[in-house]
Amino acid sequence: MAATGSRWRKWWRDRRGREPAIDALLLEYYPGSVMLLDEQGVVRQVNPDFERHAGFPPRQLLGRRAVTLDLDPLHGDFAQAIEQSMTTLKPWRGLLLCRRADGSLRHQTTLIQPLVRDHAPLRLLVIQYDVTGMRQRAFYDRQLLERLEGTASRVPGVLFRLRQDSDGRLEFLYFSAALRVQFGLIPEQCLDDPESLLGRLPVDDRQRLETSLAQSTVSLKPWQLEFRITLPHGERWVEARATPQVRGDGDVMWDGLLIDIDERKQVEHRVQRLVATDMLTGALNRRAFFEQGEAALARVARHGETLSLAMLDIDHFKNLNDTYGHGLGDLALQAFATTCRESLRPYDLFARIGGEEFAVVLVDSQPKEAWNMLERVRQAVAAIALETESETVRFTVSVGLAVFGGDTSLESGLAQADRALYRAKRAGRNRICGPETLVQAPEAQ
Repeated sequence: MAATGSRWRKWWRDRRGREPAIDALLLEYYPGSVMLLDEQGVVRQVNPDFERHAGFPPRQLLGRRAVTLDLDPLHGDFAQAIEQSMTTLKPWRGLLLCRRADGSLRHQTTLIQPLVRDHAPLRLLVIQYDVTGMRQRAFYDRQLLERLEGTASRVPGVLFRLRQDSDGRLEFLYFSAALRVQFGLIPEQCLDDPESLLGRLPVDDRQRLETSLAQSTVSLKPWQLEFRITLPHGERWVEARATPQVRGDGDVMWDGLLIDIDERKQVEHRVQRLVATDMLTGALNRRAFFEQGEAALARVARHGETLSLAMLDIDHFKNLNDTYGHGLGDLALQAFATTCRESLRPYDLFARIGGEEFAVVLVDSQPKEAWNMLERVRQAVAAIALETESETVRFTVSVGLAVFGGDTSLESGLAQADRALYRAKRAGRNRICGPETLVQAPEAQ
């Protein structure tokens, strides 16, 4: 057993003796140039592959100062780096532009390490690696990026990249510079904090955005959404278009474009108002009244509430037209519509559904409250005075009120209000008639 141990220890000593030292391995295998300089900066030793990496045969450099590689051997960057390392006895790291024997220039990452040992002269270990190719590729990439940025700046929108992780968190990875130009937002700030942009969306638009992104995550179909964003100079409409892709880690990423569509939306709204508006009075037309009225009825049906709807008819309007002409008749319709809108709330639906017949949906109003508002309208109309050349013309309005729930159609509710209006006219006009449970307003004198 002792003999076996002795033989193993001898084999281990022999094996260790055959292994080259680390400095020898460095000189032989480092994929760059290695030089050992004395305290004068003279090259004393180079690695075997020095010529291939540095471009100088060893015989041309050994015994000469290493700054021979420098563009300016006396005052160039290489000379200053060697001087700094010798003076401070600290390593120097940086990038040097060195000259090869054939005159070509190469960028070399350089480490100059002072070797300070007891009772031994100062030596400098210089290790260089040629990165010219990488710098050229980096320069090309930088030029390409600049061209891409130039192209992106001419795109009529903001290029973006959005990521959603497995927990549903949203993060912007890229914004083109157009974000600042078109929306006044700082790209870097929105990249650091997504809420700098997303927090500017109204609550309902934010919910629609998150819902549509969730649907795009599942279907992986192109994402498109129009939403509003509140900016320092006001609210703007934006359209997002993007294509999703799933990454290997399960995150979903969208590459797309944000387009300012505010001008288009303004035009659309103007067109919608024109389509939905009676040209003479500015009130809603019959079609728009039914579209918006059905939506109001659906809301009260969901909450188990009632809807207050009224029919209004200008009293003796045919006589007014026949007596004073259609010009004054049109003026009376316009004055009537203006007075009604001023007496009602901005969100009440007011429409012209016939010649001198109008309808009102009193949104979120209890029957008694609706009655009081209609009484205010009646009194305001009675106060209208139209001046002609010879006299002052006045007119009144009769009103029929219906209160019904979501189990009744809007057409049926309108018919109930029409019957109440008929009762008001039969009772003498210039009054309100409606559900018998409501207290009637006093008759006009």
